[in-house]
Amino acid sequence: MLFSNFFAPTSKDVPANAEIASHVLMLRSGMISQTASGIYCWLPLAVRVMEKIEKIICEEQDRIGAQKVYFTTVQPVSLWIESGRYDSYGKEMLRLKDRKDNDFLYSPTNEEQATDVFRKYVKSYRGLPVMFYQIHWKFRDEIRPRFGVMRGREFLMKDGYSFDIDFAGAKKTYDAVFRSYVRTFRRLGLTPIPVQADSGAMGGNMSHEFQILAATGESTLYYDKKLLTTSDDELMTIFAATDEKFDHKTCQVSEKDLMSSKGIEVGHIFYFGTKYSKSMGAFVLNKNGEKIYPEMGSYGIGVSRLVAAIIESSHDDRGIIWPESVAPFDLTLLNLHPRDDRCTIAAEKIYETFCGHQEVLYDNRDVSVGEKLADADLMGMPWQIIIGSSNIGDGLVELKNRKTKEIVKMSLENVIGKFMSKCYCPQNC
Repeated sequence: MLFSNFFAPTSKDVPANAEIASHVLMLRSGMISQTASGIYCWLPLAVRVMEKIEKIICEEQDRIGAQKVYFTTVQPVSLWIESGRYDSYGKEMLRLKDRKDNDFLYSPTNEEQATDVFRKYVKSYRGLPVMFYQIHWKFRDEIRPRFGVMRGREFLMKDGYSFDIDFAGAKKTYDAVFRSYVRTFRRLGLTPIPVQADSGAMGGNMSHEFQILAATGESTLYYDKKLLTTSDDELMTIFAATDEKFDHKTCQVSEKDLMSSKGIEVGHIFYFGTKYSKSMGAFVLNKNGEKIYPEMGSYGIGVSRLVAAIIESSHDDRGIIWPESVAPFDLTLLNLHPRDDRCTIAAEKIYETFCGHQEVLYDNRDVSVGEKLADADLMGMPWQIIIGSSNIGDGLVELKNRKTKEIVKMSLENVIGKFMSKCYCPQNC
């Protein structure tokens, strides 16, 4: 992608209304544009990140047998009256009427609709287990939207819903989702911290949050330091506690191993038994022809929130530092002197070679060197190939690692070889 053709309205100015790093950097790097309080347009740079997050989530959900669907964003009120949640959900629900004066709501979550789809088509125990998931937009009318997309009113969410014949099956599904979430967050370059949690408005008696460590988090976490290095299976037996539930007197973690940090919630899983299947009459017949109400679970990941959370956990005073798995582009190619034919020939050779092999943002703009270098750091691609007049005469370019800030001079051929072989390290492999 040529930067001259790429819509990325970057800015040097720090927005006055932005309180945390992710909000500042998403606005400054041209990722989002505010439309109303807690409502944002997602621009090309952000969309590229979000699509990569979605791809990883889908791969891990498909791996455990979940099936992707799209429920509607507008739901009839009648479903929520059946479940008993319509009056109790509160003012966060956006309620509306159509032209025929029928009552609808804009989806804050989809337990009711998933249960409705299930009861229409699954009549026998042989149809179990089944698990749906979607990645779709939601709306919750937060009383005080803040922190940019971290606590917005409109947001992109992965939500999943499972139906099992009995508790043993539901627990097996719950554990499979738990493991899939751990794998998902690790693939996103994050360290997930599981926290035993309340189910709240979802109901049920088994619930876990997944938090990531970040200085601007809203919760304070207390956890055993082994959580930072433990295996996926061990994570299912060692949980952190939030400040509301932590008690030094009963804590069994030794003082030298006890850690404390701010955290950001990025996922939440719930088991709620037959709460919805019974209230909405979603039964199946067992082999004896008897009614069985499936055991259900609900599983969410804040996709748009994850974009901000990754930035909160990976940035510096110059800008974003994207993990390679979700970076908008693999690298930024900077032609510092586009009016120097030697620089332009070298840059275009690299760009043309990489097309179809690497995702490259080629900064071919005729702007100052300082602006190019500042934008590259601000937008945070993992690697920068920097071509300038002072080096190109010797056949050299600079390769910069955005995370470590290490800069190594390499020949044009060597830098092409490194990336074409998928070996990004500046030293020989």
